Amino acid sequence: MKSLRLVAPLLLLPTTLLAEPIDRESALKLPDTLISANRQVEDRTQTSAANTVFTRADIDRLQPSSITDLLTRVPGVQVSRTGGRGSLPGIFIRGTKSAQSLVLVDGVRIANTSSGDSGLQFLNIDQIERVEVLRGSRSAIYGSDAIGGVIQIFTRRASTPGLQPRLHLAGGSNKTWQRDVGLSGGDERTRFNLAAGLDETAGINATRESFPANGDHDAYRNKSLSLNLSHVASDSLELGLNWLDSHGRSEYDNLFGDQSQPYTDFNVSSVGTYADAQFTEMWHSRLELGHSENRDTKRDSLQPGGSEFNTYRDSLNWQNDLSLDEHNNLLLGGDWYQDRLHGSTPLDEDSRWNRAAFVQHRYKDDSFSTEVGVRRDQNQQFGSQNSWSASLGLPLNADNDLLLSYSEGFRAPTFNDLYYPDFGNPDLKPERSKSYELQWRSQLAETTRLEASLYRTDLRNAISLGPNYIPHNVGSARINGFEASLHQAWFGWQSNLGLSLIDPRDRDSGHTLERRARRTLSLDLDRQFDRLGLGASWQAVSSSYADADNKRSLSGYGLLGLRSSWNLSREIRLELKADNLLDKAYSRAQYNYGAGYADYREEGRTWLLGVTWTPAL
Repeated sequence: MKSLRLVAPLLLLPTTLLAEPIDRESALKLPDTLISANRQVEDRTQTSAANTVFTRADIDRLQPSSITDLLTRVPGVQVSRTGGRGSLPGIFIRGTKSAQSLVLVDGVRIANTSSGDSGLQFLNIDQIERVEVLRGSRSAIYGSDAIGGVIQIFTRRASTPGLQPRLHLAGGSNKTWQRDVGLSGGDERTRFNLAAGLDETAGINATRESFPANGDHDAYRNKSLSLNLSHVASDSLELGLNWLDSHGRSEYDNLFGDQSQPYTDFNVSSVGTYADAQFTEMWHSRLELGHSENRDTKRDSLQPGGSEFNTYRDSLNWQNDLSLDEHNNLLLGGDWYQDRLHGSTPLDEDSRWNRAAFVQHRYKDDSFSTEVGVRRDQNQQFGSQNSWSASLGLPLNADNDLLLSYSEGFRAPTFNDLYYPDFGNPDLKPERSKSYELQWRSQLAETTRLEASLYRTDLRNAISLGPNYIPHNVGSARINGFEASLHQAWFGWQSNLGLSLIDPRDRDSGHTLERRARRTLSLDLDRQFDRLGLGASWQAVSSSYADADNKRSLSGYGLLGLRSSWNLSREIRLELKADNLLDKAYSRAQYNYGAGYADYREEGRTWLLGVTWTPAL
């Protein structure tokens, strides 16, 4: 790659300062570190990206049913599901749609290249160590798809040396059963985690009984496996492997009247290997090789055959972090990935590659900090794409910081957008964005932390479906927003409050973008009383529009959840939670069933009782 050859000589800069080796595995356990913003371990308060981090301890405390349930707690993130467990979600980060945000598992892209959906709803929450959410474009680091932000999931890691087995069993509403088993351990040099899970539920009837076949509940079954292995080969070299596989069946309804019982056989998997090296005192390098698959087969219990859309991605990333002196850091890297599509519906094109080089300089002293980055992507179909980012940090005093930033982003259209027979548009252009942001980060008191952002995102060439369901580039869209998170500890209680106000508009029509609520609020309260843990959650979402013309509306709603845990001993923990305690009827999306439009149903009041056993060996 020409771009990589241009930046390669910078890797030969002389060593001047001592740089401590980065223990990435240990950082995954810490709430105040961040990896996704610049692909390197850093203090989360020092990065330019607005971010939210959930550790394994947070997941155990909050007891979410899925990753999408966890994301509803992030200010600026909305999740719009089309039914119960396993149903297709829309994930809107700062008003952008699902395909405009990048999803990674241990550094590997997992999005379906035919539709742009990531399959997050299929990942087993018990096998997750950490979730990091970046709000705002990071295309200067990651390239395509990172317009709205980045979601990175890290698979579960070993906690301490020695063997640590664990068994989790749970049962609850709608014939829900969860069975998870794992074994982790190792020594000072080698660590591993192996886990397997089976998650199944009878589900709910997500649509109205417009047709006889739609009267059944839509069941969901998920089998999952994961493996994480790391080995410190020497004081300066670590090698590792991460593997995650989820496969199963998700039922849904036929909305067009045929006698049928449709379902999807799904498989989402990723595997990545890495070499992490400290070549010199100031040069840290990481090489990652990845492969992901997103396979989707639509079948019908009443009819033979099926249709397939299977996508595959191979990737290679090389990143170098240079500590030039106590104030200056240089990040240099290159990316390559290739997408391939195999399906029962032939497309005019079924593969493409993308290669890129990026460089970022960071400066920090007591009076201010700066970050300037640029990335150049060379896409097989769309040629060269440049993405820039810049930020300026101003510490007002020891407890308050202001951060000004600008970033650009782009997204290449999916294969379905371009080539699906009778519904594709090969003349589509990549989507582009420009974002401006002002952040205020304040340690208001010893136990009070406030983070607030005021931002604007301008989109052009945004891809939208036309009247004949053929995608086209619309003129532009504008998203203005404010979001804030407040962490407060008082009288032994831990509270986390998230608030988002947003105005997302199509600039040509003036209409509000569909399925985006203007106001969202989430609140979590938790306290540990010796062996007893108690918690409550409240989520409030304002009304939104179900269509681009703003003619059909979705009502706002509020959801209350309660949870508790009881440590019977050092080895046994009981958990009980109730979601949507007030049994609120609500919807986040609508569907067209031929005779009109109706709301997708969401789950009503549900409960789940579980036990976790971690025997000491």
